[in-house]
Amino acid sequence: MTSLLPNPDPITIPLVFKLCSFPPPRRLFSLRLRRFTRKSSSLLPLVAVSSLSATAAKPTRWREKPELAESDSISLLNERIRRDIGKRDTARPAMDSEETEKYIQMVKEQQERGLQKLKGIRQGTEAAGSGGFSYKVDPYSLLSGDYVVHKKVGIGRFVGIKFDVPKDSSEPLEYVFIEYADGMAKLPLKQASRLLYRYNLPNETKRPRTLSRLSDTSVWERRKTKGKVAIQKMVVDLMELYLHRLRQKRYPYPKNPIMADFAAQFPYNATPDQKQAFLDVEKDLTERETPMDRLICGDVGFGKTEVALRAIFCVVSAGKQAMVLAPTIVLAKQHYDVISERFSLYPQIKVGLLSRFQTKAEKEEYLEMIKSGHLNIIVGTHSLLGSRVVYSNLGLLVVDEEQRFGVKQKEKIASFKTSVDVLTLSATPIPRTLYLALTGFRDASLISTPPPERIPIKTHLSSFRKEKVIEAIKNELDRGGQVFYVLPRIKGLEEVMDFLEEAFPDIDIAMAHGKQYSKQLEETMERFAQGKIKILICTNIVESGLDIQNANTIIIQDVQQFGLAQLYQLRGRVGRADKEAHAYLFYPDKSLLSDQALERLSALEECRELGQGFQLAERDMGIRGFGTIFGEQQTGDVGNVGIDLFFEMLFESLSKVEELRIFSVPYDLVKIDININPRLPSEYVNYLENPMEIINEAEKAAEKDMWSLMQFTENLRRQYGKEPYSMEIILKKLYVRRMAADLGVNRIYASGKMVVMKTNMSKKVFKLITDSMTCDVYRSSLIYEGDQIMAELLLELPREQLLNWMFQCLSELHASLPALIKY
Repeated sequence: MTSLLPNPDPITIPLVFKLCSFPPPRRLFSLRLRRFTRKSSSLLPLVAVSSLSATAAKPTRWREKPELAESDSISLLNERIRRDIGKRDTARPAMDSEETEKYIQMVKEQQERGLQKLKGIRQGTEAAGSGGFSYKVDPYSLLSGDYVVHKKVGIGRFVGIKFDVPKDSSEPLEYVFIEYADGMAKLPLKQASRLLYRYNLPNETKRPRTLSRLSDTSVWERRKTKGKVAIQKMVVDLMELYLHRLRQKRYPYPKNPIMADFAAQFPYNATPDQKQAFLDVEKDLTERETPMDRLICGDVGFGKTEVALRAIFCVVSAGKQAMVLAPTIVLAKQHYDVISERFSLYPQIKVGLLSRFQTKAEKEEYLEMIKSGHLNIIVGTHSLLGSRVVYSNLGLLVVDEEQRFGVKQKEKIASFKTSVDVLTLSATPIPRTLYLALTGFRDASLISTPPPERIPIKTHLSSFRKEKVIEAIKNELDRGGQVFYVLPRIKGLEEVMDFLEEAFPDIDIAMAHGKQYSKQLEETMERFAQGKIKILICTNIVESGLDIQNANTIIIQDVQQFGLAQLYQLRGRVGRADKEAHAYLFYPDKSLLSDQALERLSALEECRELGQGFQLAERDMGIRGFGTIFGEQQTGDVGNVGIDLFFEMLFESLSKVEELRIFSVPYDLVKIDININPRLPSEYVNYLENPMEIINEAEKAAEKDMWSLMQFTENLRRQYGKEPYSMEIILKKLYVRRMAADLGVNRIYASGKMVVMKTNMSKKVFKLITDSMTCDVYRSSLIYEGDQIMAELLLELPREQLLNWMFQCLSELHASLPALIKY
């Protein structure tokens, strides 16, 4: 008969997950049972022996009633398992506890070093006695109307600081006044300094969805718990990915003496951060036996490309191939030009650019050269990830701005990380505090110091006047430079084009926006990069990537419609050479602006001085950097508490990662003391042909892991249809036992109305799990005492209902496993 053990790639059945729903009980016809026993199983008497003859007509497919064959509690649990675990996790080999212990110790030691460095970077941020981090706000730095987060109460609006006389004293004290949804709160200044955070979000607005209520802090507590669980899941996922990568092996690259000659060709003096990045990458390649997966973070023009060039040289000189991946062909062409020039002294090293502008014959020739190994360095866009590109001996993948690739491309990039060295370049800076706190979880090098020859960009903020625009452009053109002219929308580009053509009739001007044909857009950008176009009128598609040394003036019209992070990136398009660069930010008449636009403009005016260095924008950029590390989908959880409190909770979770560790128990040691003897209907037994073999396979799947049990159940239903209620009870008992094993529960029994679970779980782990439970019914009924989790039910339940209760309760507990270290 056909095996029901999990297929390599089963079909996904999307369902909605609702743990608090129970399937309706069903009465099914059954025949007399013959008792079967198995030494390795606690599954009890199971299967009805059909009295029908072997020649009886076999049903085409067993089916429950259609209305009962919809989503049931097992299907809902299976969908959650598939969502939480996923194929990526099943591909990772399991870690043993000794290996995990060694890794956790390594992480702690590296973090201690990171914490020591932080002491000199952030002042007054150490949590007393904990060595933690703090993003608390100084109340004196707040302006009336700013949104703040009180750690215990929630989100409010800062009103001001005033003197007031307390009830038990005649001396006036300073109080911080904060407006909430249902009233005003006043906090002594010292208390406010300990408990207040500025409220910021990953998107451009500062406005929260709603203010918290003083009279009911439970909503805020739930939001805070949701953020804490999300953080813990991210930390555990980072840790598991890192552990998996540590198990991959490759021989270290040889330390080639000609590397020094290649490095000497660098025409600039390296900054301290650059030198450290060079050293980090060199150690990754020549001293470690695991493939490199390093992120190089640094602002535009800070020297990330040179780090990549040295890595490429190290790999290629050892006989391997290197791939350089860029999100656009314009950027790929820039990389190709830089690499070709730098490797021109090494004629034996062949560099190629794979582009859709090439003819079919040229492409075929390049593909053959890549396959045969005659092309050493291959530069291109996502087409390099296609199935037609076959590499002879790929050793290094360099990815520029990975966040700009699509989901499928990112998955393909991720698949390379287990077999080749990967170096990711990002122009999105991350906060140094975050970088250091992540030591041991993510290999990253931070280049935060600008080159010494870099002259700071001069920023001008004013209301829009055509005379100012003409003067700014004329000044740049007179010194032989080029100009970016940026608008927030495509509508309006033509109007600006007419205005500029009239003002500068002899100057080459072009437009660039996202609705142009890609070939036309790329040709325009190429001509601008070559200096043929002097003024480029565009939308924010030029926000990142382009390195135009001769473009040193940028004009941004309707600046109030851009976010601070966008402005930070746009401003970085200029100032790449040794000339003084200018960024002109223009806004319309203030009387025409909305409250939100005025708020954004006010923020810009606060940080217009160069000495402040666009501090608010850099903060917003730090949030983008957060997405670079953890993935964009995770940043949505920040909105629950604001970025500052989220970061502090993240640092706390990173520093205490070993406390949230759960120890599973062997499946065969788990005892479920509930005596149920379900009877299978004769029609179902007749259809299965060999039900005992199927039961045995089910137990083998459960013994292996939850993923295997989930796949077994889905395949059973796919082949035979929805099982009858009695078979569902058998499956549920397997699920209960498997979930108990994963949670460190070795025995479950009932005594009257009390259900008891014997466990090795710590109290901190129990609290995190119960705090994150979505169903109040189970959360409120569970208590932790010694080595037991207990629940008192309202009444003593019949055995089948009791099993259903155990299934649902353990499903809720099991849902928190992604937030725990499971070794």
